Amino acid sequence: MEAVDVLGGYPTKPSNTRARIIWVLLSMTVIMGSLFMLYSFLKTAKRPTDFYSFEVKDAKGRSVSLERYRGKASLVVNVASHSEHTEKEYRFLQDLHRELGTSLFNVLAFPCGQFGDTEQGESRDIEAYAKYTYGVTFHFFSKIKIMGSEAEPSFKFLTDSVKKVPKWNFWKFLVNTEGHVVRYWNPEEPNESVRQEATAMVRQIILKKKAEL
Repeated sequence: MEAVDVLGGYPTKPSNTRARIIWVLLSMTVIMGSLFMLYSFLKTAKRPTDFYSFEVKDAKGRSVSLERYRGKASLVVNVASHSEHTEKEYRFLQDLHRELGTSLFNVLAFPCGQFGDTEQGESRDIEAYAKYTYGVTFHFFSKIKIMGSEAEPSFKFLTDSVKKVPKWNFWKFLVNTEGHVVRYWNPEEPNESVRQEATAMVRQIILKKKAEL
């Protein structure tokens, strides 16, 4: 039976407004669901799988892709300006950086302020202090956290790889050409072992390159 307009007495057809609204809402739900699935897929696809897959901030706050170090050996270190190990470690790291050269090897320094008052400055100042005081030329990045929920993802990848979190400054992680940790040292271990392992890795890279010629 047709509805009757109470004002004019003319018959009217039932409105389709509700059906249209429901159809629009269902369509939007499907679209949003599809977009979410696509976003989740892309996020998973881009998830870093090795150290060189990450992006970090340099000491000036600029984004840097660690891909630039792929194919090389890297010694990644959580450094500090006012630790009891600072002078000895900076001298050693600079010597190693110079000895092995940057074409096949790099020291990558990440200042960390989670160990007392050993690193309280801003990233720019930390880098400037190390260069002025100890003459270092290796790469410095932005000050990070390496413990807790705010840990820098790239450094967390290293600590998760070895299932160890640094308990103090100047832990060293030797990363191979594919971005995987092959060994780590705490600051109490002899640096000569670090030198030997890093040198051996660089030699392997050289031999591999010669074999590919």
